Amino acid sequence: MPKIHPSPFLRYALLGDAVASGAMGLLSLGGAGLLAAPLGLPEMLLRMTGLILVPYAAAVAWLGTRPVASASRWAVWAVIAANVMWVVDSAILLLAGWVSPTSLGTAFVILQAVVVAGFAEAQFIGIRRAERPMTPALA
Repeated sequence: MPKIHPSPFLRYALLGDAVASGAMGLLSLGGAGLLAAPLGLPEMLLRMTGLILVPYAAAVAWLGTRPVASASRWAVWAVIAANVMWVVDSAILLLAGWVSPTSLGTAFVILQAVVVAGFAEAQFIGIRRAERPMTPALA
């Protein structure tokens, strides 16, 4: 499995994603009953979101804490792809009419999608930097 040399930037992008995803997952799991009405989102959707995000956050945290040269390039690309899919799915959720969120719920879905897109972009920048061959310093 191809390995990379993750920079601090990539590590922080992964760990920030893990913290935000973990917090959102726990909020969705524990607060689904309280959040459903104000957001206009189904309680089951919020709970399922939490069930997805908690293990995702644990996996991303694990990846972000791997020693230098042992992080898998493909694992980081999978995280980026998952984040992009999350953003696309958030847009589909709002545009397809599957749910009828309140204004607060719409803002909530859009805001979390923007945050996730930011993590995907930061991770993309980080992986591209990590994949570049190191050039020797000029003497």
